[in-house]
Amino acid sequence: MNDPLSLPLFEMRLEEIHRADPGLRYEISIRDFIALFPIRYKNGIPVKPEHPASRGVDREVFLKVLVAFGQCFKQTKRTYL
Repeated sequence: MNDPLSLPLFEMRLEEIHRADPGLRYEISIRDFIALFPIRYKNGIPVKPEHPASRGVDREVFLKVLVAFGQCFKQTKRTYL
């Protein structure tokens, strides 16, 4: 079972990423940014978020999102790609 604080922690990290990027703040709201990276589960294990094709999230921001995901959900034994 996953830590119940993992998802809120991940959302908090997404908010930090959004606030730290000046261009991103003007392109999309915090809530919409978080909605771009929904956490899905496969057999009870979180699946890494995919790069959102609908929005122009650059590679650097997406890599920060993946790092945040890894840090927030690191207690799981395996993460599906």
